[in-house]
Amino acid sequence: MPQPPDHEGRVLVLAPRGRDAAVIAQVLDRVGTPTEVCADVSDCVTGLKAGAGAALVTEEVLAGADTGALFAWLDAQPAWSDFPFIVLATRQTGRRSESAAGILARIGNVVLLERPINAETLISAAESALRARRRQYQVRSLLAGRERTQEHLRLLNEGLERRVAERTREVEAARETLAFALEAAGMGSWDLDLANGTSRHSPRFDAIFGYSDPCPSWTRGTFLAHVVEEDRPAVEQAFSAIPETGRIDLECRITRQDGAGRWVAAKGQVTYDASGVPTRIAGILVDRTDQRITEDALRQAQKMEAIGQLTGGVAHDFNNLLTVIVGGLDMMLRRPEQTDRVKRLAEAAMSAARRGEQLTQQLLAFSRRQMLRPQTLNPNRLLLDFRPLAERAATGAVELVFNLDPALDPIRIDPAQFEAAVLNLIVNARDAIEGRDGHARIAVVSRNVHLGTAAVADQGVPPGPYVVVSVSDTGSGIPPDALQRVFEPFFTTKEVGKGTGLGLSQVYGFTRSAKGFAQIESEIGSGTTVNLYFPRSTDPAGDETGAASASSIPLRRAGEGETVLLVEDDEQVLGMAVESLEELRYRVIIARNAVEALEHLRGVERIDILFSDVVMPGGMNGSQLAVEAQKLRPSVKVLLTSGYVANLDEGQVIGRGEMPVLNKPYRRDELARSLRLVLGGEGR
Repeated sequence: MPQPPDHEGRVLVLAPRGRDAAVIAQVLDRVGTPTEVCADVSDCVTGLKAGAGAALVTEEVLAGADTGALFAWLDAQPAWSDFPFIVLATRQTGRRSESAAGILARIGNVVLLERPINAETLISAAESALRARRRQYQVRSLLAGRERTQEHLRLLNEGLERRVAERTREVEAARETLAFALEAAGMGSWDLDLANGTSRHSPRFDAIFGYSDPCPSWTRGTFLAHVVEEDRPAVEQAFSAIPETGRIDLECRITRQDGAGRWVAAKGQVTYDASGVPTRIAGILVDRTDQRITEDALRQAQKMEAIGQLTGGVAHDFNNLLTVIVGGLDMMLRRPEQTDRVKRLAEAAMSAARRGEQLTQQLLAFSRRQMLRPQTLNPNRLLLDFRPLAERAATGAVELVFNLDPALDPIRIDPAQFEAAVLNLIVNARDAIEGRDGHARIAVVSRNVHLGTAAVADQGVPPGPYVVVSVSDTGSGIPPDALQRVFEPFFTTKEVGKGTGLGLSQVYGFTRSAKGFAQIESEIGSGTTVNLYFPRSTDPAGDETGAASASSIPLRRAGEGETVLLVEDDEQVLGMAVESLEELRYRVIIARNAVEALEHLRGVERIDILFSDVVMPGGMNGSQLAVEAQKLRPSVKVLLTSGYVANLDEGQVIGRGEMPVLNKPYRRDELARSLRLVLGGEGR
């Protein structure tokens, strides 16, 4: 067994007579060679067993000592060892005795130095002996390493043989288990050799396609022949993309061999050789018909539940509003002579109608059917202008903090919708804080962010630069089960009568219309944060906001002979519009659809402005009519009106300012201001 390195480099000194041992040790210690003085041969043998590099002994001590233990140790040396001895002998005039020569021969590896000797000779002999011993130790290490390697290889071979046998059994068991599992799951397996075109497939694979006996050959053409015609282009595209993607993942409808229609899903993965050439593709096929039927039924049930919740909520809120309006009108009709009472009831009815208008706008915002007037602007300016209103909504008991990034990027949004969304969030935050102990705080924060692919993976928007506007509160937080439903229409955690459940729905719909998205984070007891993300606009921010400038325009009545072509299919709305226009002293031409309007436009009578509803029956809507009208009469002005956009893209287009739009419901003063803006006349 190898000994510690500090013993293997020492010299054992056996010179018990006189001062020889002390002198020798002193000489060697001076050159840095460690020594150990031994008292006798037995002590020297103990040192040899403990480990040494060489031994320096005097010849006379060997002659009269019991050397049996020493020779036994020498005989027991391993094959790599031939321990070096330096023997100091007294100069002799004749030959050594036979016993003395036998002892030296018995020791073996001996360097004989006759005394007296000088220090240099002694040091040189010791160093030479130590070098020889170190080489022996190196051989020992090499032999030990070889033995360990051989033992390791032997163990590896035994383990490899054992693992090969185990793996062979495991592969067989796995193949049987996989075949059983695929069969139990109703899945068929397939394997296509791309080099020679041969294929293998399981009996279940054939059974899914309606074959009672194995189909002799399955190719791409065989598969496509079973795919229904409408799905075939998508399936062919999936097959064509295999060289690029290295996989196939498709779902399609097939016609079985017996004529039955089924839904199937196929998944597969390509295997490549060392040079990167695809060699085979293998995968599974599953019949998904029953699952599709179940999913369709579930979606229908969810849709009916959502419709029931939506209609129930709308009916409840509108019935409340109609109670105020119908009841007020009924009492006005009964006592029309009581002017003060009629005025009070009319104001209450108007207030209820405005609340109904707001409810409708929230519904349209959620469904993304509201009329938008987007502008490119810096949202910080809107937030700062909006701050006084926000502070009144938050109430004085709540600290309202604005932390706005001065380097905020511009975004393209409808300013009114943006302000309504932020106000909704502040009101929700205020309600969440009410009644809680501690510091009440609402923070409105704006900043620029860059969202990677992972951050927008489930939002349906592209990665890139965004502006985020956040509203945070120190309120009670939202329970996890409710957090998943907060954007649903009419879902609210507030008490009955304290919320319609449309506030966050409006926020959700508005951000989607602005090509962004909303996220909510909440922790029970710590508060809630709602983040509104908007894509950064590449256009510079403008100064116009629209609402304030329009509201400051005075009422305008018609100029001499100014004529409006009014297009409206609803008789009651038509009658109200005619009355309002005539009260503003406009001459009115009536058309109930686009066809009638075009007949008037082709005529010769004076028409200064086309005032048309957007959504109309007959195959041509208001925006299309406006385009045709300006082809017939390039100088004619256009004002559109609508409370609902049937086509989302159309709502985005006509809301960009290319065609002015007056939202329904509108009052006479709003109609007058819109006409003045379009006609460009002075107020009167």
